[in-house]
Amino acid sequence: MDEIFHVPQAQKYCEGKFNEWDPMITTLPGLYLVSVGVIKPLVWLADWTGDVVCSTAMLRFVNLLFNCGNLYILYVTICKLHLKDKSRAAGRRVLSALTLSTFPVLYFFTFLYYTDAGSTFFTLFAYLMCLYGCHKAAALLGICAMLFRQTNVIWVAFCAGSVVAQKMDEAWRLEQSKKRDEKSPSRILLAVSGARKVARFLLGYLTTPINIKAAVSSTWPYAVAGLGFVAFVVFNDGIVVGDRSSHEACLNFPQLFYFFSFTLVFSLPVSLCRQQLIKFLHVLKKHLLLLLLVTVVSLLLVWKFTFVHKYLLADNRHFTFYVWKNIYQKHQLVRFLLIPGYLFAAWSFLDTLKSKSLFWILAFCVCLVAATVPQKLLEFRYFIVPYLLYRIHIPLPSLPRLLLEFGLYTVVNAATVYIFLHKTFQWDNSDAVQRFMW
Repeated sequence: MDEIFHVPQAQKYCEGKFNEWDPMITTLPGLYLVSVGVIKPLVWLADWTGDVVCSTAMLRFVNLLFNCGNLYILYVTICKLHLKDKSRAAGRRVLSALTLSTFPVLYFFTFLYYTDAGSTFFTLFAYLMCLYGCHKAAALLGICAMLFRQTNVIWVAFCAGSVVAQKMDEAWRLEQSKKRDEKSPSRILLAVSGARKVARFLLGYLTTPINIKAAVSSTWPYAVAGLGFVAFVVFNDGIVVGDRSSHEACLNFPQLFYFFSFTLVFSLPVSLCRQQLIKFLHVLKKHLLLLLLVTVVSLLLVWKFTFVHKYLLADNRHFTFYVWKNIYQKHQLVRFLLIPGYLFAAWSFLDTLKSKSLFWILAFCVCLVAATVPQKLLEFRYFIVPYLLYRIHIPLPSLPRLLLEFGLYTVVNAATVYIFLHKTFQWDNSDAVQRFMW
């Protein structure tokens, strides 16, 4: 349904009409620029003429190339993040990358001319360069990602945050070694009992000139990219280009709960087990007062900060329309009754990331909030990048679990493609064929 805007705009760029812009398009022209940059040389080399040049099929082909790139980037990133047992885990790394490249929401839009495949490619590529310490290249790739979707500036900030988090982790270990506290872990685990200790450390670290200087010297390329984005926002008088009426920011805090639930469902084969449920019950028993406090806060957030976009209520082509209609609109109390499930999903999300340092988790969660909460529209495509970043950082699953995950994704992909192709319908006021999709 977005192709009716993207395809004509790309075709204008193919014709050299760079000064013409469809006001209904709200993202920057990265997709069209890359498409022209890929297709024009191919046309020249193959001596193609006629309708094939910048046709819808050729434009969609660009996204197929991006998904091949996503497969490779995911594989290399997984190898970088999971270095232990390199020889024994080689097959699991390959299968993990292959499975994640078929992640249903991303996989579906690979075959359409949408921004998601390219946006994901450049964002993941930027993070990979960040992991290898190539921060100038990472910042440049981050700018490319922002040209596909402006909100990718958040993941550029995450790259910078992960660098600072690593330096904080090193400073923490050095501080603990000076204290000769053998019980202090080299990595900081997410624990409520250590909140005061961590807060003191953060306050001391962030107010020390030498630490500030070290952070700036490592992250200045990302700062330059961020300043460029700020300049764009000031010049454009907002983050959205084109039609802004349907893309207004708000504090839609339940978006976090939707994301945690989404993550739990798609990571079930690799994250959930009987021991996980037992562990959660023990946590509830041990931290009952904290649970009650979090529950009260969650009730307040759901009560006061639930926003429903007009597209969600009116556009019956999206699966989210039926999720909202058949679950949330059944009764006004349903959104509150789901809170225990939200809390379990959030706890499971954090528990599976326990191998990461607290500073990294804080950086990721801050960026996750920034990427989801301001969005008024419940749209699963907005969850692609944070889900993939979450998934590649959890411990490498066993081979049977990976096969189960791949099987789940395959079934979902087959079902969604079948429904899209064969379960068409028509609106009363239109003769056009309508299709169900993510």
